[in-house]
Amino acid sequence: MEHMTDHPSRTETAAELHARPFPTVSAPARAAFFAYTSSTDEGGRDESADRAHFLRLLDCYGVPHPSDKLTHFFGQLGAAWVKWECHTEFVTYTAIINGLGDLAFDGSDFAVFPPDWQAEMPGKILTSTSLRIELDLDISRIKDKLSSWFERESLAVSRVLDNAAVIAGDYRADSNGHLRFAVFVPESTGRRRVGRIVQRLNEIEIYKTMSMLGLMRSRSLSAELNTVDVNLSALVANLADDRVLAEDNLHGLLQLSADLEGHSAAVAYRFAATKAYSAIVAQRIEVLREGQFEGRQTFREFMMRRFDPAMRTVQACDGRLQDLISRAIRTGDLLRTRVDVERQSQSQNLLSSMNRRADAQLQLQKTVEGLSIVAISYYATGLTLYVLAPFSDFIGVSKGILTAAIVPVVVGLVYLALRRIRKGFRN
Repeated sequence: MEHMTDHPSRTETAAELHARPFPTVSAPARAAFFAYTSSTDEGGRDESADRAHFLRLLDCYGVPHPSDKLTHFFGQLGAAWVKWECHTEFVTYTAIINGLGDLAFDGSDFAVFPPDWQAEMPGKILTSTSLRIELDLDISRIKDKLSSWFERESLAVSRVLDNAAVIAGDYRADSNGHLRFAVFVPESTGRRRVGRIVQRLNEIEIYKTMSMLGLMRSRSLSAELNTVDVNLSALVANLADDRVLAEDNLHGLLQLSADLEGHSAAVAYRFAATKAYSAIVAQRIEVLREGQFEGRQTFREFMMRRFDPAMRTVQACDGRLQDLISRAIRTGDLLRTRVDVERQSQSQNLLSSMNRRADAQLQLQKTVEGLSIVAISYYATGLTLYVLAPFSDFIGVSKGILTAAIVPVVVGLVYLALRRIRKGFRN
C-alpha cells in the first residue's frame, strides 16, 4: 500500500480505540479517584487550563511532560501510579497505591495530590471515590468488613466477572467527602482484570454523577414548565372567547413560545448528555456480569431502585417540554385559523361597505348627470334663442312659443350627447 494515500484521520481514528487503556493493579492496593468539571450546561471546557494544571502535578514529581496531543496519561508519580483522562465535559484522576495503609478509608489515598495543587483546581469537583482492593474471598471476613465499612440500607454487593472478584459500595460520602468502594479478589485474579474492575467502578460513579446533573436541571425546569402549562391552558381557553382580541392572544402565544424555546435551548445539551451517560452506566454494569453475594442487592438492583427512576424523571421532563412545544404549535395553528376567520369576516364587511359606497356613488353620479343635463340644456337653449330670436318675427312665431319648441329638442340632444360620451368611457 506504499502507493496509496491515507485519509488524514486514519491514524487518529485507529488510535482512538486504544486511547484509554485500563490501569494494572496488583492487590492489595488502594485507589483514589476524583473528577472535576469546568464546563457549563452547553458543554465544553477550558482544555488548556486542564492540561496546564495536570502538567503542574507532573512538575511536583519531576516527571517529563507527555505529548501535547495526548488526552490521557498513566505513569508513576512518587510511590503511586496516576492515570489522567480528559473527557468532553470532565477530567478524571486516578491514583493507585500499593498496600492497604494503616486504617481503611482514612483519606490518606489522596495525599498523592498536593494540597496547594488541589486548591488551584480549574473547576468544581463532581465526585471522588476511595477504593480498597484486598486479597480475600472468605465470606465471613468480607461480611464483617462490609458491616463495619458501609451503610447496610444502601449497600450493594455482587460477584463479578465469573467470581473473579467481589465488589461492594453504598454510594454514600464519608466524613472526608469520598464515596467508598471495596474490591475483594483471590490471588488468581490478574492485575489487568483488577485494573478493569477498578476502572469500571470509577466509570459507573462518574457517569452516574453526570447523569444526575440532568435530574437537578429537570427539577428546576419543572416549576417553570408548570407556569408555562397554566398560561398556555388559559390562552387556549381565550381562543373561544370572542371578547379577547386575537392580537392579545397572539402576543401571549409569542411570549410562551419564546419561553419554551428558551427552556429547550437551555436544557437540550444536558438532557441529551444525561441520556448518553445513563446508557453508559447501564453498559458498564452489564459488562461486570454480576452475580448475587449472600442475597445482597447487586449494583444493577441498586441502580434500578435509585438511579433508573431519576433517569425516567429526566425523560418525563424532557417529554413534557416537547409536549408543551407541540401544544404551543397547535395553539398557534388554532390562533391562525381564528385570525383567518376574523380577517375573512373583516374582508367581507369591507366588501359590503365598498358595495354600499359604490351604490351611493352611482346614485350620486346619476343625480349629478341629471343636473348636468339641466344646466347644459339651459345654457344651450339660451344660445339657440340668441341665434333664432331675430327670425321669430319673420316666421310669425312668438318668442315664448319658439322657446317652448326649442327646449325639448335641446334637452334631447344634450341627453344623447352625454349618453354617447358615457358610452365611450365604458368602451
